[in-house]
This record gives sequence, C-alpha cells and structure tokens, in this order.
Amino acid sequence: MFALTNVMRDYPWGSTTAIAELLGTEPSGGPEAELWMGAHPDSPSIAATPDGPVPLDQLIAEYPESTLGQEVHAAFGAKLPFLVKLLAANQALSLQVHPTFARAKERFADEEAAGVPRDAADRNYKDENHKPEMILALTPFEALCGFRSCAESAELFQAVGAAIAATGAAVPELLSRVEITLHSRMAEPMVVRKAFETLIGGGSATTELVTLAASALAAATDSGTELSPGLRTVIELAKQYPGDSGVLVSLLLNRVSLEPGEAIYLPAGNIHAYLDGLGLEVMASSDNVLRGGLTGKHVDVPELLETVDFTPSSAPRVPTRTTELGQHVWEPPFTEFALQRIEISADSEPVPLVQNGPLIIVAVSGQVRLDSPRGDLLLARGGSVFVPAAENPVMVHPVSEHAAATGTSGAPVSSGTGTSSIVFAITVAA
Repeated sequence: MFALTNVMRDYPWGSTTAIAELLGTEPSGGPEAELWMGAHPDSPSIAATPDGPVPLDQLIAEYPESTLGQEVHAAFGAKLPFLVKLLAANQALSLQVHPTFARAKERFADEEAAGVPRDAADRNYKDENHKPEMILALTPFEALCGFRSCAESAELFQAVGAAIAATGAAVPELLSRVEITLHSRMAEPMVVRKAFETLIGGGSATTELVTLAASALAAATDSGTELSPGLRTVIELAKQYPGDSGVLVSLLLNRVSLEPGEAIYLPAGNIHAYLDGLGLEVMASSDNVLRGGLTGKHVDVPELLETVDFTPSSAPRVPTRTTELGQHVWEPPFTEFALQRIEISADSEPVPLVQNGPLIIVAVSGQVRLDSPRGDLLLARGGSVFVPAAENPVMVHPVSEHAAATGTSGAPVSSGTGTSSIVFAITVAA
C-alpha cells in the first residue's frame, strides 16, 4: 500500500472551504475546486514508495501486472482505468458533454495528426479515452443533467415570455422561435436539437434574451411570484455568466437535487453542469470535455452537436446496496469503476473491501487500520492510499479513539466530526 499526495485544481468556480472542511486540512485561501486522486498524466498522484516519491502513472507503467492485476491489465492496458476527484462547486461549472470511446480515439488522432498542441486553448481532445462518470453527493448537491421533455421545456419558456410581457417589454422573436420549435410535431430528439441550436447559435440575440429573461424573472420574484426551480436557475446562472447562452439552455435540462449519499451517472452524450455542492466524482481516466456554455473557454459548436445525445430522459440515478459484510456499494453501468463506502466504529468488526484489481482509498472521517497480506497502514482523515492488485484482500479495522497514532502523512490524527470512521474506496467494476 502506498500513501498518496494528490493534486488540487484551483478553478475559479471552486469553494474555498468545502474540501478542507471535509478532510480536516488547512484551506489554501484560494478556490479549491478538485482534488485529483489517480494516475492521469496531467495530474498524477505521488505515491510514497520505499525508494522515494514516484508519480502513480509511472509506478503503474513500471509494474503493471502487480499494480493492476492480470485481468485489469489485459482489459485496459498499463493504465489505471479510473480517476477519483473530490469536487467542490461554489458556482456552476461549464455546461459540458463527454464523447464515446470510439469518437475520442478518432478525434484525438485527428488533432494529433493536425499538430494541435495538447495544451492549446482550442483543443477538444486531451487523450484518446472516453469519460463516463458518476457524482456522489457528500453535501446537498445541485446539477443540471440531461434533457427534459419538450412539454416541460415549452412550459418554462412560455413562463419566461409571460414574465417579459409583464414588464411591458416586447417578447423577443428568438424566444418565440424556441417556443414554436418545442411545440412542433417532430420526433423529440430533433425538436430538442433544433431548440438547442437556436439558442447556442443565436449570437447577440441570445445574449439580449438572457439579460431580458433574467431581469424579468427577478422582477417577478421581487413582486412575490413563486418561481419553479428551473426558472430560478436562470436568475442564478445569469448572475454568474451574464449573457451566456447556457443560461437559457438550462431550461431544456433537468434540474437535479441530490441529498448526501445519492448519486447520478453521466454516460457519453449526456449534457450536464454541476451547480453547487461537494461531491465525490469517479470517472474513466480522461480529461476530454466538450463545452456548450457557462464558460469563457473554447466552445466548438459543430463538434458539440455531433457528441450530444438529444433524447429527453430523467437523470440517471445510481442505486446503492448494502452487502452482508457492511459495504455500501454504488455500481454505475460502466466497466472502469465501482464505489464503496465503509463506516466503522470503535467496537465494529473489521470489514473487507470489495477489490477487483487496484484500489484507491480516501478517509473522510476518523481513522482506520488497513490490513493486507503485505502489511498494515494507518489511514487518518484526509489521507488517501493506492492499493495494488497484489495486496488482496484488504480489511478495514477500527482504531480506538485513545490510540496514540499518526496518519499516513505523519500528522496527528484528527477524528473529524462524530465517532464513526468513514472511508471511500474505488476499484474496477466486477
């Protein structure tokens, strides 16, 4: 087992306190948006080995069979197939979608052949992998995920028109076009695509409509009108991204509220945006993101339109199950990863971890002792470890609150809030 040092991403949308409060660490003073745990070459974790610190992607590349196991190595090559992030959103992330594996491989090769630098602002594909993902709420968590039915979207745009008319302003022609589209008799995916294209390609007309809609809805709120969550989203997003087409695109999307312990998964083609909250995000090891709004970064509309799945559907939630051994497990329909949560108190029996190849484990409360055939390791709140496939099985043991111990970083153990110790562990799906 190898203790990890992980990379924090300081994107402007990140919370300044949420991750530090969860892990019991000192906040940096700036935004702490994503803590990456894994072996993605852009920000690999650093493993503490007997020979010194080694980037995790390098360690796996040098010892693929022992770190990944034969089956995982055969299926995914000499790469850790998943990436884990603690994600803390203080404002909305970009409206985005991820490609299929086939499209990522093809388009990455195209950009490589064209000589587009991998760090270029207008580059779409950073690697040749797809990026199916899951977000597990650790606090109340808000998101946009997938398309609503056309009927629901039509009602929302009609309400926007009514709010604008109530101010005495003329209803813009662009809004009327969107309403007409949503009431058309074409197949729903075609209707949604046309409405989406109208908004994202509207240029200055969309910018003006965003401003007018947000102002009219805010005025309605000030007059005592109770707005639906979808309409309130327009006001919220317009404050963060004035004039951005994604503000109105949000009316085409499901607004999702997750309580702690609830999760949704995002397959290829699912357009989404995280709005607020702290979550544990697990995905295939990729950084391929195609943006469609709520951002100042590059938006490639033609590529986006070829990638988005415009079929309306409810947000895909991930059920959880509790095994007889006390493991709380989330298993989205992806081959790259599954997530488990272990909560253990001082008088609990040890709990084994579900392990299919390698593991990444992070402690968010208390302290536990990890026991494998090759040795023990004390994991304290805020610590994380990589467990090679060769170290199987791993047992999670409670540690007495009175035990004199230090965490994996050598810092004094902090028990966090409450008496239970909680760890999350990620492994490859069975």
